Order: sequence, then C-alpha cells, then structure tokens
Amino acid sequence: MAMMLSRTYEAFEAAGAPEDKARDAAEEIAGFESRLTRLDVMVALVLAGVVSPVVKTFSP
Repeated sequence: MAMMLSRTYEAFEAAGAPEDKARDAAEEIAGFESRLTRLDVMVALVLAGVVSPVVKTFSP
C-alpha cells in the first residue's frame, strides 16, 4: 500500500472529493514529500563532504 497523508485525505473528502480521488491525491502528495526528504538528505551529505575538508584545512 502506498504511503498517504491522512489529514490531507480527510481534507479532500471534507471538501467533497470522491474517496478514490482524495486517496490518490493524498498518496501523490506523500510521494513528493518523500522525494523532497531524500533530496534534503542528499544535499546535507554533499554539503558535509564539501565543508569537512574546508574546515580541516583551516583548523589548527
């Protein structure tokens, strides 16, 4: 089963969206959130790899 944001799903249903459309939309948004989280981690790792040698260069 795909990951879904339950509050988003409930909000879509409360707004009158059909159950299947509300579920699909909540799952799609959750997928984007997951991708952004992975991207955030990758950027942090790249920055750590770049900053670490610079700090070592300038530390006594």
